[in-house]
Amino acid sequence: MRTRSSVLAASLVLALAAGSPAAPAFASPAPVTAASSGPAAPQRTAGPDEAALCAALTGLPDAAATSALVRVGGTDGTWRGSAGVRDRVSGLAADPDARFRAGSTTKVVTAAVVLRLAAEGKVELGRPVQHYLPGLLTRDFRPVTVRQLLDHTSGIQPGDGFGGTFEEQYAHRFDTLTPRQVVASAVAKGPEFRPGRRQHYLNVNYTILGLLIEKVTGRTYASEAARLVLGPAGMKDTYFPGADPAIRGPHHRGYQAVRQPDGTTGFVDVTDWNVADRWAAGDMISTTADLERLVTALFRGEIVPEPQLREMFRVPRVEGATYSAGLQRFAHEGTVYWLKTGARPGYSTAIAASRDLRRTLVYSVTSTDAKGESMNPVAERIVAAALK
Repeated sequence: MRTRSSVLAASLVLALAAGSPAAPAFASPAPVTAASSGPAAPQRTAGPDEAALCAALTGLPDAAATSALVRVGGTDGTWRGSAGVRDRVSGLAADPDARFRAGSTTKVVTAAVVLRLAAEGKVELGRPVQHYLPGLLTRDFRPVTVRQLLDHTSGIQPGDGFGGTFEEQYAHRFDTLTPRQVVASAVAKGPEFRPGRRQHYLNVNYTILGLLIEKVTGRTYASEAARLVLGPAGMKDTYFPGADPAIRGPHHRGYQAVRQPDGTTGFVDVTDWNVADRWAAGDMISTTADLERLVTALFRGEIVPEPQLREMFRVPRVEGATYSAGLQRFAHEGTVYWLKTGARPGYSTAIAASRDLRRTLVYSVTSTDAKGESMNPVAERIVAAALK
């Protein structure tokens, strides 16, 4: 009898074989396409380092990524760059306007929706989620406030997915796991720690926030996100796919590097994938231009008003905490940036900005190991060049 692991391995081999046998492992390196403008503030001259940014994208596609899209902005000046290919078969140059899976940058939108509802008096951040969603958590849980969901100090354990390995998840890529199923599996494990005592970054916190949004508004999460965030920010190319595994409109194909039985590395196309289980925590599809609009409008106070906006720049006072409501604090060479990364198989994304918007960064890298433990080397080069 064949074991489950052998069946999964066989399915991956079939997926690798399904590609065009004549297609090379990677197309020839594509030239970097870039554009820039000088500093918007005449008194400052230290704009984006164009040479370093171009160098960061040189050589794509390579073993780590098939493409990269980058937008550096802010009052110090702007730079736009793209490199690589749209897919391994055609070898067409990367499309700067391509859509991609934005992963956990979705949490920035979800946090902004909750904070907008708080500003409207529909949600109290210090009130327990048990008040808004009675029966969702068992009596094993102490009161968990909305704020503790936002900053990942809830103590709720992670929900279950379709396995812990890429092979298992890939086998279920067209199956649907609903947000309520994910939350139920988390609740069944009982609390991990007393609310407010620690910080543990988990998707389940934002999945519950999605349920809260729907309960207090009586409308779907996607419609509220569009009304309160996407619309005001001008994010016309961003949407939430739900259980639809496809990416609508122009997009880059994503790949996962997989070790084959003969010791070589093959690349599985992971573009089409049902990410309904990620929902308000990570199923958004967007573009670099839209994500730049999001961070700019957000930091300017055009989406979330004061004092609620302060929650996005407040890290809880618990040991080792770096996450706020929707963002993460990152100190680099004397400057504090507020960022959020996202990763889905085939796609790595990040948004970052200084609080004063002197420097902003958005990138999308079609990483061949987006869920790996280490940072993608192309993304690492982009960050080092963009935040110089």
